[in-house]
Amino acid sequence: MPRYSRRTFFLATGVAAAGASILPATLTPAMAADRLASPAGTTLEKAAVPIGTTGYRQLGAGPGYPVRVRSEALPTPPAAEGTDRRTTLASFVQLTDLHVVDAQSPMRFEYLHDLTGSAFRPQEALGTQGAVSLIEKVNSLGKGPQTGRPLDCVVTTGDSTDNHEGLELDWFLTIMNGGSLTPNSGAPDRWEGVQSSSNPLYWLPEDPAGDRYKDAGFPVVSDFFARAMAEHGSPGLKFPWFSVFGNHDDSICGTLPSDWAAFRDMFTGSIKFTGFRDATANRQLERQITTDTTQSHDAPAVTADKTPKQDFHVTPDPRRRPFTPAEFMQAHLDRPSPTGPLGNGFTPDHVAQQIGYYAFDIADGVVGIALDSTNRAGFTGGSIGEAQYRWLEQTLREGSSHWYDGVGARKTQQAEDTYFIVFSHHTPASMNNLLLEPGNPELRHAGWDVENLLGRFPNVLAWVNGHTHRHEITLKQDRVPERSYWEINTASHVHYPQHARVIEVVDNGNGTLSLLTTVLESEAPYSGDSAATLYREYSFNDIHADDSLMGRDQDHNTELLLVSPRQ
Repeated sequence: MPRYSRRTFFLATGVAAAGASILPATLTPAMAADRLASPAGTTLEKAAVPIGTTGYRQLGAGPGYPVRVRSEALPTPPAAEGTDRRTTLASFVQLTDLHVVDAQSPMRFEYLHDLTGSAFRPQEALGTQGAVSLIEKVNSLGKGPQTGRPLDCVVTTGDSTDNHEGLELDWFLTIMNGGSLTPNSGAPDRWEGVQSSSNPLYWLPEDPAGDRYKDAGFPVVSDFFARAMAEHGSPGLKFPWFSVFGNHDDSICGTLPSDWAAFRDMFTGSIKFTGFRDATANRQLERQITTDTTQSHDAPAVTADKTPKQDFHVTPDPRRRPFTPAEFMQAHLDRPSPTGPLGNGFTPDHVAQQIGYYAFDIADGVVGIALDSTNRAGFTGGSIGEAQYRWLEQTLREGSSHWYDGVGARKTQQAEDTYFIVFSHHTPASMNNLLLEPGNPELRHAGWDVENLLGRFPNVLAWVNGHTHRHEITLKQDRVPERSYWEINTASHVHYPQHARVIEVVDNGNGTLSLLTTVLESEAPYSGDSAATLYREYSFNDIHADDSLMGRDQDHNTELLLVSPRQ
């Protein structure tokens, strides 16, 4: 396994080997560029910054993000002395919330974008080109930037598609596995989405008339639709990759149950959904779109007229048919990745049993656990069922020589210890949807329950997730130091800052472990007119952009220290 000198590491963080005793809180970009293994091409070296202070802004290269050393999990500050060697155990990339979108789909709720900004994004028509640029970045990186260990795998933590359409899934798998795609649906020779509708509620890129986005500085782009619909290719990932369910991979626009037949049939029809004729039905739909959970499994406004407006017609396209969870998994088996594994974590047994969770080897002694936190009842919030909860507990127990029971008593057994990295789409806080799944009376477990379960097993190092589109790293701390672990929540690649994240697992050889995190931008240049560059630029300037999604320095490039359970 790749090794590098403990002494070299502490010198790199600004601590002289002789006489110094405490790790510094920050490793500056200049120090990282000079001394870490491979910072080039990452945010350790440089990161996008806006040019100017107001109005519509382009992006340029700014300084890299510093590395924050976070040692709050340790009972005492980390010492520089000790063994002179640390061992890198694993290196992998998390992609999350790609939201590969059919922007011309009739079954979307763009007209509600003032209530929820994700209903319409000015950059979304260029999403496949932006995603390909991210794949190119992972391929060119090839190894962990802080340790130099070759990447072991890539994990996507859900919302790989935006509206669980078959066409979106096809594009997503082509982006991940390689090949050519044409990001167009409906009519082959024209754009039929809201951006060609003459409605000033949206950015109308080829229309010289004013709209809300041009009022904010968005340009007129005469060839926008031709570029958005143009055939292009993806090299596919050069590394094994694993797939995780997100709510947008399972629900209408990530919010509504797919068994609402009236909506399901509109995916492949000719009427673009722009609301109901009945105002009461519209109000209830708006409430359910903007709420994480609901108390019923009823269609919106049951007593109201649910007839859709018919003021916007599109060309029907059967490829837009929404897929089921079983079809999502089967598609991964039918479109095998050149780098493997077959099914990207899903097997024929998963399809047959409709079970979307599994365990997999990241590296020797480091196991990934992929949870399915979506709820088949629909809606944005997540949870896990009783069977998955018990499977998770058993999987953790099988790889632990000791753990703690529900009242805090320490338990031991003869077992080979394994380190665990848990992956899910939802964060613990967003796992608040305890509705029973249709036809399944199984008890559901909320995020706080799963959080507590993971804290009983010292071999759990991290819970890696997405969903919030926000960078945030949080210590899940326990009064017993070895029971603490890190929650690593990564921003999306559909909203700015459009990042992915590298995570490297290191045994420091002194009774502590480190998780080294580095956020990645796509391969696209900061300026210019490439589709992937504009995808980033438009997302930054979105009138609904949320600066808080960027997080803080302590949520970007970090060293996250833990007490090793193997002492």
